[in-house]
Amino acid sequence: MTPAPIRFSHQSHRTSDSPIGYFMRMAIETPHLISLAAGLVDEESLPAGPIADAVAHVLSDPRSAQAALQYGTTQGLLSLREKIVEHLARADSMTVSELPYDVRDIVVTTGSQQLLYLIGELLLDPGDIVITEAPSYFVYHSLLESLDVRVLTVPMDEQGMIVDALEERLKHLDHTGQLDRLKLIYTVDYFQNPTGLTLSLARRERLVELARQYSRKHRVLILEDAAYRELRFDGVDIPSIKRFDDTNEYVMTTYTFSKPCAPGLKTGYGILPRQLIAPMLNLKGNHDFGSSNFVQHIIDRLLATGAYYQHVAQLCDVYRLKRDTMRSALEQHFGDLDGARWTEPRGGLYFWLTLPGDINTGPEGELIKAAIQEGVLYVPGEFGHVSVEGPLPTHEARLSFGVVSVELIPEALRRLRIAVDRVRMGKLATQPA
Repeated sequence: MTPAPIRFSHQSHRTSDSPIGYFMRMAIETPHLISLAAGLVDEESLPAGPIADAVAHVLSDPRSAQAALQYGTTQGLLSLREKIVEHLARADSMTVSELPYDVRDIVVTTGSQQLLYLIGELLLDPGDIVITEAPSYFVYHSLLESLDVRVLTVPMDEQGMIVDALEERLKHLDHTGQLDRLKLIYTVDYFQNPTGLTLSLARRERLVELARQYSRKHRVLILEDAAYRELRFDGVDIPSIKRFDDTNEYVMTTYTFSKPCAPGLKTGYGILPRQLIAPMLNLKGNHDFGSSNFVQHIIDRLLATGAYYQHVAQLCDVYRLKRDTMRSALEQHFGDLDGARWTEPRGGLYFWLTLPGDINTGPEGELIKAAIQEGVLYVPGEFGHVSVEGPLPTHEARLSFGVVSVELIPEALRRLRIAVDRVRMGKLATQPA
């Protein structure tokens, strides 16, 4: 007898596998492929030694071992939150007393992705509007789709989100009576995933001004995703958007220990306006009663000894070399291709490659098939866009240098150029004489 069907929730029907999932599996399961797709971290640089020392220290004393192996709090380990506040104050060139927030406004989560989801669950109803950059972090787009949220976009240039275009978008929502549905403005403001671009200093302050200006009947919040901030290779650090929220009312900022330390720790944290803390903790308590207490004690130890900061400095050296190698390989293999251009990231893990308009880089396009045949993998750029506002660009690609070795980066770009040439020759061959 056939069992009766399971009736899934409406949200489950709106939730699908992230588009990057297929490419992650391809990279892992296909040994001959050189993957420029997965945004994974450099495996050889993972801080096994310092983490082993931290674990040994935490477990060496019965009292610290018992504290680490017991349940923690939903908000997170107090000593870790205190160190996070000191860490953030130093990053924004402030003292702890100058910050508009304190340990009460910090929430430790199971990676920054959990916080992104919790914020959505806390603030967004079906039909609400979120404004993002174009292109933007496609995993977040999938999250918003599952919540039945309308995503509107703002273009970018070399200084990140074009804030003048954002203002025009806000004016249009106001004039058309849709401003009451706008809840969030989302930006990955340091070395953005997927483009590698960074929001300029002047635009950060203006972004907060716009959020204040258009918070009329309800507050329009900025969600600053600063996952890549610490992976800076060149230049001086730029203050966070949160730095300009001097009353801690308009900006929610998420960070992670995955990218600058180790993703296996699966720990992130956020700074939230005080009004959001209690409802956020109520919601998080329904999820997990608190993220891994043991891991929080390990990270607390890494920060206390300075091992964390030593690792970040070493990691930036590793990624700087990879970035420089990929830039040279792009110049070598794509510099002579009319219409090809790429971003110049000063940190993070990504280049954004734009190819001539006749090259379809999409998941169903000719290039992805040819690239796989040549033994190289990239992420189709259209994943970073949303289709609600018109046709998607189909000639862009995200290239990650995170997990690929320095030695293989030039070979990967050589293979990709061969794939591009094959596609172009095929098009020429099919054109009528």
